[in-house]
Amino acid sequence: MSHKLYLYPKWIRAWHVLNALLFLILIITGISMQYTDKVTNSFIIGFDWAIALHNFAALVITINYMIFVTGNVMTKNGKHYMINWKTIWKDLFVQFKFYAFGMFKGEKHPFPITEESKFNPLQKFAYVGAMYAGFPVLIITGLGLLFPEINIRGLFGVSGLLMTDILHITVGFFLSIFLVIHLYTCTLGSKPTTLFKGMINGYHESDEH
Repeated sequence: MSHKLYLYPKWIRAWHVLNALLFLILIITGISMQYTDKVTNSFIIGFDWAIALHNFAALVITINYMIFVTGNVMTKNGKHYMINWKTIWKDLFVQFKFYAFGMFKGEKHPFPITEESKFNPLQKFAYVGAMYAGFPVLIITGLGLLFPEINIRGLFGVSGLLMTDILHITVGFFLSIFLVIHLYTCTLGSKPTTLFKGMINGYHESDEH
């Protein structure tokens, strides 16, 4: 008999779905701009369209991010992003060992999902890094590329605009990798589709009590 917990209120589900769609648009348009063919002036989509869509998605995802941060401050959802630095490294090792060996042996999850903690230590560490470090850097560097005049002129003989561009692409790459890993870990519920269903109905289903 499955155990249900209501962990994903409507605003979280709406934010999550919109954020995922917008980030996919940013990835596709970013790759299109990066690898535009000199002859056809396009890669996946045309260069001009890629710029327009990229800038539009960036604006909306920035607003969406502000809603996420505000929502975490004003609701109980923010507690799930609080890291216990006294135990985090030990907890990370335990969780990693479970993903590497334990789950293939049928062991119980060392950190079952509860109303007080909907993320395991590895998820929490990754989500905090992505949402409170990666995303702000992506947004700030994106603004620097959109408004080049706000960048520093240079540092150690390197153009400020070039450094901003490299940082933007690098952070975007690592966040893209995070997205792929996130999608994979979402298949590790009691069934491959269980965690995805949670983003539709708001309930986390588990066979663990």
